Amino acid sequence: MTSSDERSRKPRRRLFWLAAFILVLFALYSGGWFYLAGRVKTEAERAVVELGGKGIKADCANLTVSGYPLSFAVACDSLAYQDDARNVAASTGDFNAVARFTQPLSPVADLRGPLRTVAPGMPPLWLDWDQLHAAVKLSWPLPRLISLQAEGLSGQTDPADDTDPVQLFSAGQAAGQLQPNGQDIVYTGSFGDLKIDADAIGGRALPELDGAGEATVKNGVALIAAPPKSLRGQAIDIARLDLSSGTARVTVSGPVSVDADGLIDANLKIKLKDPKAVAAILAGAIPEHKNEIEQGFAGIAMLGSEPSMPLKIVKGKASLGFIPLGKIKPVE
Repeated sequence: MTSSDERSRKPRRRLFWLAAFILVLFALYSGGWFYLAGRVKTEAERAVVELGGKGIKADCANLTVSGYPLSFAVACDSLAYQDDARNVAASTGDFNAVARFTQPLSPVADLRGPLRTVAPGMPPLWLDWDQLHAAVKLSWPLPRLISLQAEGLSGQTDPADDTDPVQLFSAGQAAGQLQPNGQDIVYTGSFGDLKIDADAIGGRALPELDGAGEATVKNGVALIAAPPKSLRGQAIDIARLDLSSGTARVTVSGPVSVDADGLIDANLKIKLKDPKAVAAILAGAIPEHKNEIEQGFAGIAMLGSEPSMPLKIVKGKASLGFIPLGKIKPVE
């Protein structure tokens, strides 16, 4: 055997072993994909059975797993949950979640409305949207990020209820995300073109509103794991909360907490842009206090076009600067 023959065989061996290695990887990937697909179906069925044993009805109708080999997709024709003991129920249209081969830990999902809900102390609600998109960045023990984006969002009381449906609101777009920060949860969100129907607020009139904000829910990780039955003992730190309509804008920031007796404590900073425009909106929304609002904001307008002032609440007693506002009832 000549040296040239030996040199020609070496590349062929490397190519053979490379092809064999790729085939082994593909076989392992394929086995893992179909194993995970089977586990998804098995665990979903098990969860439905376990909930049924507790008197809770849950369903992911026509569950399918697809997308092999370049993605992993889970789809249902509809989602439903019903707990008669707690008078809680929710149902939606079809659900489709996809994790791409290139980003397995960043699945995205789309959900079709309407979302119909029943909860204690509330009328049955019907929420709908043109598009609802969710994204998750998975990590351990909690996701690094959960985000939602909706377009053409609207809400009304459920038309399937015995009473005539009442239109509640509509919004051109809305977005929100949750992100853990140690033991806290940071929420950021925004909405635009929000219209609140007058019938939903006792015939009062509000213009279209835009809003955005960021807040930190203290000890939020534990609250998600075991949702509290009361707001008492909870705290939130508002980094920024903006509400605007036209030239009018209100910005709020500062900490808010609720003690064990339900009394609110807060140390907030309120900043106004165009106080006269803000006063006009409030006077339209609270016409029975129109004179007081106009007189109070006339004084505030003397501080400039963008005045700011402290809003303090101590054990439920609120004051705006040196002006007492009265007492807030304890919350449940």
